[in-house]
Amino acid sequence: MSFSNDVKNELARIETNNADEDKAELLGLLRMSGAIIIRGMNVGIHFSTENAALARRVLQLLKTNYEVQTEVVITRSRRLKKNNRYQVRVIPAPQVSRALTELQLFSGESDWKNPLLANHNSKRTFLRGAFLGGGSISRPASDYHLEMVTGNEDFAQTIIKVMHSFSLKAKLTDRKNDYIIYLKDGESIISFLSVIGAHNAMMELENVRIVKEMRNNINRAVNCETANLNKVVKAAMRQVACIKFIDEHMGISELPKGLQDTARLRLEYPDVSLNDLVEYSGGIGKSGINHRLKKLQEVAVGLGMELEQ
Repeated sequence: MSFSNDVKNELARIETNNADEDKAELLGLLRMSGAIIIRGMNVGIHFSTENAALARRVLQLLKTNYEVQTEVVITRSRRLKKNNRYQVRVIPAPQVSRALTELQLFSGESDWKNPLLANHNSKRTFLRGAFLGGGSISRPASDYHLEMVTGNEDFAQTIIKVMHSFSLKAKLTDRKNDYIIYLKDGESIISFLSVIGAHNAMMELENVRIVKEMRNNINRAVNCETANLNKVVKAAMRQVACIKFIDEHMGISELPKGLQDTARLRLEYPDVSLNDLVEYSGGIGKSGINHRLKKLQEVAVGLGMELEQ
């Protein structure tokens, strides 16, 4: 089962006891993926999904908040996986028109002006319904990505505005005839899951994000340490090469005593860092050792050695 289905199953089992919040959730669901059926002078509602928990959720929200007659039809998908498809139908009747009018699904006004979105909690349940109706989220172990897809630009803009009211950095793009509202960073997705009430999914994503962050920090530290080690080894090899060149073309014994001592010290410890070389020097400071090594390099260059850049 996909992580999207796990999240939707969790959301579909949230207990509700507030009519306005229920209706805001139903608004999100039906605007996202519901359809209106017209039969003579009456209208009905059709909602289809492969998620059994979501089908029960839609049925519960309809039956609890409106006096409508419903039926559920289960069909077998023709696709390769052959999953069941649950069709929730509200039989066309006069009371259905009243329900749709209350939800303002017949209104020409912007969704943003819908009274059902007047308070904070209703906005939360509205986003829950929108995600249940047309949302998806990638599995935590992969890249962070959450999106909701709708064919209505005004509705997409409403979702964006509601998400922004929760300080969620949602963005909007279009793909053919669809509008996609999406989040692509882990922190925003975790916040969104918290807003809509998917707390188990939120904790799972948070745990994975922490592990990823720790792994990335370790990798960065290792890479940094490796880079520093490479610099130490490269510098030591260059210093040894300079000293050997001096020995071949002039002789270390011709150098001033301080340079002789440092040259022989470096040859004795050819691959240690400058700090370690200071410890083995018997009292000479880091700046002193560093100065002598640079002087040895200058002597080698003066004798005709070409150094790699």
